[in-house]
Amino acid sequence: MDYFDKEYCLEVWGDMACFTRPELKVERVSYDVITPSAARAIFDAIFWKPAIRWQVNKIEVLSPIKWTSIRRNEVGAVGTLQKEQIFIEDVRQQRNALLLKDVHYRLYATMVYIPPKARKSENRTGGPDENPGKYQAMFERRASKGQCFNQPYLGTREFSASFKLIMNDAEKVVTPINEDRDLGIMLYDMDFSNPNDIQAMFYRAYMKKGEIIVPPLDSEEVLR
Repeated sequence: MDYFDKEYCLEVWGDMACFTRPELKVERVSYDVITPSAARAIFDAIFWKPAIRWQVNKIEVLSPIKWTSIRRNEVGAVGTLQKEQIFIEDVRQQRNALLLKDVHYRLYATMVYIPPKARKSENRTGGPDENPGKYQAMFERRASKGQCFNQPYLGTREFSASFKLIMNDAEKVVTPINEDRDLGIMLYDMDFSNPNDIQAMFYRAYMKKGEIIVPPLDSEEVLR
């Protein structure tokens, strides 16, 4: 059976965002624009099933890149099964963060259908009426109504994102910024194929007239 993978466009905006650079551990410093992994997470927040995955294809930057800095309290510990209680006053840390403000993007991603035989062993069966069109209709219905499984966010959970499904070119009333920029090596996504050895993936990002082309997952441009 031939499967038809469909591309969708979301317009996303928010007051503040932080797409943290992993090489800067102590103080949080954001990338200049949203990363493919953060864009993929927004689509996942609206609709995700074991039978699909989201492939981000393009990012359009609609607002000028602006910065702000804040100081905030963070907890310098992680809860575990052995240590369920954390006393915040004992592990409180004040850190500076360099954030983006007034962000506005258009995100393009393809819903890639995963046939039952290509899925993890616990999800190989699928239903008798399963097909890509079923999942496409579910996403379109949810996104058009503003529904989501969890609130989409812009890098970190305290910076929530608003979104709108764009179905045709007439709805693209805002044009990308007229700016070219070499964004350097940027986080692409995390490779969870081996749960015991989760790896970060990177790529060299370029913005041309406000548009960033994201390479496919199996591209040689993706650095592992």
